[in-house]
Amino acid sequence: MNSDYALLETKIEYVFKDKDLLLNALTHTSFANEHRSKGIKDNERLEFLGDAVLELVSSEFLFKTMPDMPEGNMTKLRASLVCEPTLANDAREIGLEEFIYLGKGEEETGGRKRNSIVSDAFEGSIFLDGGIDNARDFIIKFALNDIENKRLFYDSKTILQERINIAKVGKLSYEITGETGPDHNKTYEVAAILDDKVIG
Repeated sequence: MNSDYALLETKIEYVFKDKDLLLNALTHTSFANEHRSKGIKDNERLEFLGDAVLELVSSEFLFKTMPDMPEGNMTKLRASLVCEPTLANDAREIGLEEFIYLGKGEEETGGRKRNSIVSDAFEGSIFLDGGIDNARDFIIKFALNDIENKRLFYDSKTILQERINIAKVGKLSYEITGETGPDHNKTYEVAAILDDKVIG
């Protein structure tokens, strides 16, 4: 756990006027529950607001920067940019996981490595603290960068499905063939099957 908030603000290129909003954004439910008597709030309400801000900004960005892209393609691209694994990677690039307040149990079971925790970022708190322009700047710098690689990596399942449908070569399905790791942080191996043949 790192409490050098000046360092974090340097990394995200935004300085909070209201430091309580910053602390709220970093507080996981597990920590708030363990310190309920102190009136500490978790970041779930901020996450709710942040999701809306993220969707608005990413929609506006794609609409303006990709004027020839059809609506359906924009929807799929936006989904790949704001999905949990992508946002968690974005957060790890600025070392956000080091600053999150976690309860003892969550800390001991590897919460800092969990995408669902790390991906709950700052959009809502920056929006409340500095308005939509600052939130937009943050999202464009840290979530809407490197779009081509994010689209190819995180939307590969959709791309495969579309190609199979166009070629009309059979029915695509998926089967879990293995799993490793503890229950709270499993890694799965999945086979892509075309009719009865494993293709990947």
